[in-house]
Amino acid sequence: MLQPYACNPEASRGRRFAESYSTFRTPFQRDRDRIIHSSAFRRLKHKTQVFVEHEGDYYRTRLTHTIEVAQVARTIAGALGLNTDLAEAVALAHDLGHPPFGHTGEDALALLMEPYGGFDHNAQALRIVTRLERHYADFDGLNLTWETLEGIAKHNGPVAQPWNYALAEVNAQWDLELGTNASAEAQVAAVADDCAYNHHDLHDGLRAGLFTEADLCELPVLGECFASVDKLYPGLDPMRRRHEALRRVFGVMVEDVIAVAKNRLESLRPRHVDEIRAMQGPIIRFSKPLYQNIKAIKGFLFTRMYRAPSVVVERQRVTGIVNALFPLFLERPELLPEDWQADVARARTKGNSELARTVLDYVAGMTDRFAIQEHQRLFGAD
Repeated sequence: MLQPYACNPEASRGRRFAESYSTFRTPFQRDRDRIIHSSAFRRLKHKTQVFVEHEGDYYRTRLTHTIEVAQVARTIAGALGLNTDLAEAVALAHDLGHPPFGHTGEDALALLMEPYGGFDHNAQALRIVTRLERHYADFDGLNLTWETLEGIAKHNGPVAQPWNYALAEVNAQWDLELGTNASAEAQVAAVADDCAYNHHDLHDGLRAGLFTEADLCELPVLGECFASVDKLYPGLDPMRRRHEALRRVFGVMVEDVIAVAKNRLESLRPRHVDEIRAMQGPIIRFSKPLYQNIKAIKGFLFTRMYRAPSVVVERQRVTGIVNALFPLFLERPELLPEDWQADVARARTKGNSELARTVLDYVAGMTDRFAIQEHQRLFGAD
């Protein structure tokens, strides 16, 4: 039973291109399924989360991260009486716009694209689902519902101007009300993202040897979770001890979000999803004490993992790959594959910015593996 402030698929604002209703699936379920079957979703398998895809089979990729976010989003949405299908759809789509090499690739492309309108992975995700996926006979993109597009655009909160060109183009075609909050379901997807990566980056950092369990025991929440495991299971195998403790950290974050949201929803009693959108700030969030603890954990991960010497060396290497590929393709767009040449020809008639955006679409769509292979092929570099 959905709460009155949940997004009801029967009251969806629909799709930009009208379609007949499915016999067996709601509009949000169809959105979820189209995202899963998209080319961009499959490519997440070989895109960086923190460690470049080839560095080991045990580390999270952008795809496994996305699946974990979707699982957490369904759990939280279900506990709050929200639409689990919409929360899952937004979660599954939230990282479709990430380029190769994760945030390192995004930083490199953002600098390269400064003269041409910039780059932002959230805006690129919208460009993918509205324009770049070309599998359907009647339209470009996936023709997702307004609510799913809104969630992709605003799951991190209202979007201040100036908007990235990709976001502005979509919004000009269909007003996503970028100055308001997103639905509660999209807010759930954003918090689920925080829960997932804070949990699994601790796992991956331990596996990579960037820090130890003893280091984590000095952090808030983590110390208590390890102590709880040690009390219940003295002498536990180290790998099981690690998993049990981090599993409890995950539980602390998810349970805190659910408890805070339930209290706020019961207090404010919104009667419609538009009341959620009109609120000052998000209604789905961590409690203030846990938020401060998570900030401490994030600070630790930034220093000890995201900026660890070995990771920085790899960041520099892959930045060099992006910085080599993008200018080369921009200067010689005939090097793009044959099925991109029609887009190149159209872009050339509209000027340098449109050509740069077409090249960006190609480079941003690359997997880590393909970008490395192309760099080796074109530059003879190992």
